Amino acid sequence: MDKVKMDRIGELSRKERSVGLSPEEKKEQTALRTEYIEEFRGNMKNILDNTYIQRPDGSKEKLQQKKTVKH
Repeated sequence: MDKVKMDRIGELSRKERSVGLSPEEKKEQTALRTEYIEEFRGNMKNILDNTYIQRPDGSKEKLQQKKTVKH
């Protein structure tokens, strides 16, 4: 996410706390936050996909995603 969009998120957040947002600004804020979260999750997934665990014996094991348990 570029610096302009990050600055806009901060600007809208400050305005929301001080005077409130118009419906259009609220939609813009939601869209920007959604874009930020999606990009953050993608970056975090990329980091975790390239993470290895080194065991005491020196062997390395690729980090595995936990299995989800359905109740």
